[in-house]
Amino acid sequence: MHQPVGKLLLFGATGDLAQRMLLPSLYALHADGLLPAGLTITGTARSDKDDASFRDFARAALDEFLPSDRQDDSAVASFLERLSYQALDASTLEGFDSLKEKIGDISGGLAIFLSTAPRLFGPTIKGLESAGLTGANVRIGLEKPLGRDLESSREINDIVAQAFPEDRTFRIDHYLGKETVQNILALRFGNSLFEPVWNAQGIESVQITVSETVGLEGRAGFYDETGALRDMVQNHMLQLVALIAMEPPARFDGTAIRDEKVKVFRSLRRIDAGDVPTLTVTGQYGGGAVKGEIVRDYATDLEKGSTTETFVAIKAHVDNWRWHGVPFYLRTGKRLAERRSEIVIQFRPVPHSIFAERGGALKPNQLVIRLQPEEYVRLLVMAKQPGLDREGVRLREVPLNLSLENEFAGTRRRIAYERLLLDLIEGDPTLFVRRDEVEAQWEWIDGIRAGWEANDVKPKPYASGSWGPSASVALTERDGVTWNE
Repeated sequence: MHQPVGKLLLFGATGDLAQRMLLPSLYALHADGLLPAGLTITGTARSDKDDASFRDFARAALDEFLPSDRQDDSAVASFLERLSYQALDASTLEGFDSLKEKIGDISGGLAIFLSTAPRLFGPTIKGLESAGLTGANVRIGLEKPLGRDLESSREINDIVAQAFPEDRTFRIDHYLGKETVQNILALRFGNSLFEPVWNAQGIESVQITVSETVGLEGRAGFYDETGALRDMVQNHMLQLVALIAMEPPARFDGTAIRDEKVKVFRSLRRIDAGDVPTLTVTGQYGGGAVKGEIVRDYATDLEKGSTTETFVAIKAHVDNWRWHGVPFYLRTGKRLAERRSEIVIQFRPVPHSIFAERGGALKPNQLVIRLQPEEYVRLLVMAKQPGLDREGVRLREVPLNLSLENEFAGTRRRIAYERLLLDLIEGDPTLFVRRDEVEAQWEWIDGIRAGWEANDVKPKPYASGSWGPSASVALTERDGVTWNE
């Protein structure tokens, strides 16, 4: 169903995600002429608004969250004309007929973006069915969280599947909309340089770090029920693992790429109860200082005691021919020393150094793919320092940098939701997550959580502004590996 729809319906249209991401993204697409000319956008939520007050709400969101160089009164005014609003309590069937009437004729196709609490998925799907808003020309985008374990994920997927078959279901992981994440595919499969050594013979280890300096930031209830493993590892980080570890797909389309990703998830070595103490580390932030500002511990932020992890580090393995014996180190946490999302590929050393007898010390090559806050690809290579070498050969590690911001300075940088919303409207599933992927991810995560419960694992305290518990250092250094900090 690769064709644009004529209508877009936003559930949760007055929420934080809509204000910060969805409305600014849709406006940017509109301002650049990328939305279908006649596309109308209907917002719905429990808030008691009408068209005029929703447009005022949207204007305020654009004023606050749009960059100054994107502010354009004329474009904003024409964008707001696309918007309408229908108040709805999605927990009951009442009101869905009025919602359908508000949307109008959907013969040109309808895309639904569902950003609500998971408990409302069932009633919402039933309400859409009752109003005739689940037909063959309707597709649905689902914002996470999609469950908290394999069982609940299957329940949600079963509910959705009653009305929307897999080819009309678009599960969103916003990391897949990031330009640098998509550039992993270009780097691997668009260059002959890397693929011959992109395996256990050429790569010694892989590190993936997603670190935050913020604490709960208004997400206390959700986060305490979720924790770092479910919130970050289950979706974002495992998707990055898949893109790094997947076999070359036959073509660039949703089926081929997702087929290869799910093979990676099914090849992840299960971490059982006996392995949990040596292969995982959990932590919870204490007090400390972040960027020179004194911050409180997790329990104080939460206003109660808790055993929820705000940090997790894992040593994982992908058990297949390509990656046999290569450790994948995953690390994520809140209130850490620096905000950073990056992938570090550590290549193996050269088999023989011709420079050793002349005093030249070699370091193995390293590839750093930085996703945020900067976006770049950096390859560290060895070079000879200038000189006559009378006291020996001096070698130094130097970076070959590709800064996406500099190299594509004339190209507008887009946030992930712009790409994902446009793909939803146009019906391109490539950057969305398929059901078998989600369930394979949950199966692996559930094994870790079961191991924590069996071993009564409690998160270790770490100081805010640090890089997490000291045990996470030992996780890598036992293998002679150091976290890239």
